[in-house]
Amino acid sequence: MNFKIINAVISREYTTKVRKKSFLITSLIVPIIIGVAFFIMIQLATNIGSRAQKVAVIDHTDGIVMPFLKDNKANTYTDCSTETEEELKAQMEARSIDVILVVSELDSLNSVSLQAYSRKPLNVEFSGMVNRQVNEAIEAYRISTYKDIENLRQIIDSVRSDVSMTEFLLDESGNESISESGVYMGVSMVMGIFIFMFITMFGAMVMSSVIEEKSSRVVEVLISSAKATELMFGKIIGVALVALTQFVLWILLTIGVLTVLGYLTGGFGGGDASAMMEMAGAGDLQGLAAKGGDSAVIFSTLVKIPWGTMILSFIVYFILGYLLYSSMFAAIGSAVENEGDAQQLQLPLTIPLMIGYMIVFFAFRNPDSSTVVIGSLIPFTSPIVMLARIPYGVPAIELIASILILLVTFIVMAWASAKIYRVGILMYGKKSSFKDLWKWLRQS
Repeated sequence: MNFKIINAVISREYTTKVRKKSFLITSLIVPIIIGVAFFIMIQLATNIGSRAQKVAVIDHTDGIVMPFLKDNKANTYTDCSTETEEELKAQMEARSIDVILVVSELDSLNSVSLQAYSRKPLNVEFSGMVNRQVNEAIEAYRISTYKDIENLRQIIDSVRSDVSMTEFLLDESGNESISESGVYMGVSMVMGIFIFMFITMFGAMVMSSVIEEKSSRVVEVLISSAKATELMFGKIIGVALVALTQFVLWILLTIGVLTVLGYLTGGFGGGDASAMMEMAGAGDLQGLAAKGGDSAVIFSTLVKIPWGTMILSFIVYFILGYLLYSSMFAAIGSAVENEGDAQQLQLPLTIPLMIGYMIVFFAFRNPDSSTVVIGSLIPFTSPIVMLARIPYGVPAIELIASILILLVTFIVMAWASAKIYRVGILMYGKKSSFKDLWKWLRQS
């Protein structure tokens, strides 16, 4: 292959794609959407509250439950025990009643059942709160029936416990670091989503570019001055550079958008982050868990993740995964004349990616299970699965083996795709099938 020609194809592919309005619009719009969406999620998480409701209570326990139903910001309870359900149902709109709560009489076990009637579905928070308050009322009543046991309430309160578990990781030197397993799950999922999205997005971009040049007959002009394989690899690398450019722009612009939004709204709580950093570096792990709460534990866990390995692995798996799938997408693009015909041939390529994404969910439960380990070694799923395993710790030998297998598979598939591309790029007037691709592979 002539590398000067490949370089020329790369330059043409890159400049053509980057100068398109669609590239510029996408590069600007996506970071704004991501930044605004992230900002809105933060605001909703900090300001969300339940809708205010007026609750009419019919208490058939002769006042055992009603005193435990305390008013709060979301719910106002009114004792309507002297009225019937039918009367209240008929007057719900006129009296602005949102919920009718009916508490049954005590049964033989000194327990009750609850029925709630409303015109809108009840939220989980309301149901959980009512269940908790009613359980406290029944518990208090049961305790009151044991009058012969002195200080029974104090005894029960002293027996109860509220146990929570703090997770610690031990390194090879025996040093402790506080951790939270949910953080690893979140990081794994985000990395898996990113690699899945980027491979499918930019692999499909290669296929679309090949189809566009073939359908417009531009490829006939290009093939007169360059070999088909040079065109294919030049196109793949050119689109990869476009992807890298867009990815960097997204990161920088998203950070810029978040910074501006944070400045305009008074920030995202930088003081808390500073306090967590101070606690995380203090070495007092128990104090970190006690003083910092869940946020401090999450921050400490994020600090302990091997980000150097994560970022380097992400780059390696993104490049190799992209090269593997884009070469196959290029072969499919050369075999068809429009996007519609490519759907049938494209399906077998997306299935392994979907399987890899599903295996990620098994990694959360057991990152060292045979299914997850095999998925991280199979080259068609390893770019997604291995990235999900890395936060939990992966033996170096498995990581190296996975990368080498992926590299060798890319070389083999690139060779096969180049042979198909060489024939398919000049085939017109026939809807190709896998049988045709196999024939082209053997003939060329």
